Amino acid sequence: MNPEGGAAAQPGSTSSDAHLREDSVSSERVFNGNFLHVQRDIVRLPDGAQASREYILHPGAVMIVPLLDDGRLLLERQFRFPMGRVMLEFPAGKLDAGEAPLRCAQRELIEETGYHAAEWAHAGVLHNAIAYSDEGIEIFFARGLTPGRQALDDGEFIELQAFTVAEVDAMCQDGRITDAKTLIGLLWLQRWQAGAWALKWVAAAQE
Repeated sequence: MNPEGGAAAQPGSTSSDAHLREDSVSSERVFNGNFLHVQRDIVRLPDGAQASREYILHPGAVMIVPLLDDGRLLLERQFRFPMGRVMLEFPAGKLDAGEAPLRCAQRELIEETGYHAAEWAHAGVLHNAIAYSDEGIEIFFARGLTPGRQALDDGEFIELQAFTVAEVDAMCQDGRITDAKTLIGLLWLQRWQAGAWALKWVAAAQE
């Protein structure tokens, strides 16, 4: 997404998408938050008519699937105010301005869990709210974990818990875990473990 508004060209888009494409005619910022901004565009539809599109501009984020040496997964319990309850999820955080996704993942893992990882793998990107936000969450895997001390931000309260893959799978199935990025993280993990999807691991010193 263009930070000034208007949709940017996306990978995979081709000239054959012209019958579906919407083009921005005008764009205005309707709300500026601390890190979320709301944009309103007037767009031209494929049939020539016009419509309004309101959407949230997001700086981007990362999620980490931390693999403990005993095969368990490290998750966080954190109160999510919009949901009004504690959610169980993989560690995650937003990108700082100009920050590379891998560096962000390393920083967030240390800050939120205290763990350092010897190896990292980038799985892909998740667009979790395509109808109303340009947010993209880069998915990383981390292994060779060494424990340390959390360095939580002011006002951040996180409890760590470790579960087997089977336990996380069961919680996703029965609705105890509903966080979208965590569901996708589990899918990636299971497909990788089954040999269907590849992960390219790099040593932390090479990052």
